[in-house]
Amino acid sequence: MTNQSVSPAPTGVAKRAWPLLIAISFLATMGMTIVIPVLPFVVQRYLPGGTNLALWVGILESVYALCAFLAAPALGVLSDRYGRKPVLIISVLGSAVGYLLFGIGGAIWVLLLSRIIDGLTAGDMPVLFAYLADITPPEDRAKRYGMLGALSGVGFMIGPAAGGLLAQLDLNAPVFVTAAIALVVGVLAAVALPETHRPENRITSVKLINLQPFTIVKDAFARRELRALLIGFALISLPFAFFVNNFSVLALDTLNWGPTQVGLLTSGIGVTDIVIQGGLLGLLIRLMGDRGVVIAGMLGQLIGCIGLAMTATFVPSAALFGSAALLFGASQGAQTAALEGMLSTAVDASEQGWLAGAFSSLGSVTQMLGPLLAGWLYASLSHTAPYWLGAVVIGAATVVLWRSTRATSSCPGPIAASDPLAA
Repeated sequence: MTNQSVSPAPTGVAKRAWPLLIAISFLATMGMTIVIPVLPFVVQRYLPGGTNLALWVGILESVYALCAFLAAPALGVLSDRYGRKPVLIISVLGSAVGYLLFGIGGAIWVLLLSRIIDGLTAGDMPVLFAYLADITPPEDRAKRYGMLGALSGVGFMIGPAAGGLLAQLDLNAPVFVTAAIALVVGVLAAVALPETHRPENRITSVKLINLQPFTIVKDAFARRELRALLIGFALISLPFAFFVNNFSVLALDTLNWGPTQVGLLTSGIGVTDIVIQGGLLGLLIRLMGDRGVVIAGMLGQLIGCIGLAMTATFVPSAALFGSAALLFGASQGAQTAALEGMLSTAVDASEQGWLAGAFSSLGSVTQMLGPLLAGWLYASLSHTAPYWLGAVVIGAATVVLWRSTRATSSCPGPIAASDPLAA
């Protein structure tokens, strides 16, 4: 079955849903990024002498990712059965509870519990992915994912800067603000967001086996039209997990930065993301195609990762560190939007939640392994080890995805028609 064989969301519902999706995505991104500048400083409070800071930051993010890996696929399938709206509401309210606990703190185990709660309800981004697919024609999805990413970039720009400024009042202030934002998103979704997943497009039943993350990921990799894209996504997600969960620690140790400087740099990444996804992505896709944007994004990440490694190895320069981080973040945004569009057009409307769950679950595996590996490499080998390894993985991913997608484009039948990489 193809996307065209199912009923799209009514035009009126789509028009109402799109601006609300923008608002919710913006608020969700701003909430998540407010805590970035203060995360290592909050964790440091509960470690004797601040020992093993990088490792504990990695543990907290890995626990979150493990719980998201277990829960996100089930939430995606449940959204295919019961609709997007109830799953989204549950997800953001769970985040509100998790961040509230994180702000209360008191011991490292409380921080762990907060990340477990947030991870078990981590369905907001997969559901937003499915929401957008419900209201957007297949040929326009990559561009709209880019637009949503650019508008989220506004939240990514404002969030860390606000977090850095709020931290001057109290380190926990950004965390409590994040909990409040999640609560606002939940209320907004409950009151104003329409349901876009029409009853005739919903799956009729849910089997327990279909809620298991290993089964969902295995089934996704069994689909030839998805396999190459998912392999490429898994490979490139690992260095990004290194970066997101470790670059603030690297800035603290190498450049002696505080929350304000980290927040301003993270906001700068949001600005570049807006420029790339909001202003240039449509042009880049027309000139290079989705496949070309993905490959170019990986090359940009490769250069950025090498620059970050050189900062701590040879040149402890704020200018080099900032430029490398900006390039890495901007390349990730464009690449992910193009990849999401390609994945979305490969399945029909009744499977968008399933795909989003599989996609999110696979990302959770890398987010689970990446922070632990980055923290161990950083603490045991050297501060640059995660970034040199990341550069090697990105280089390998570029070669693998380039060759595998070229092979996919030569396959006969519906794969070539459904996979934009075939162009």
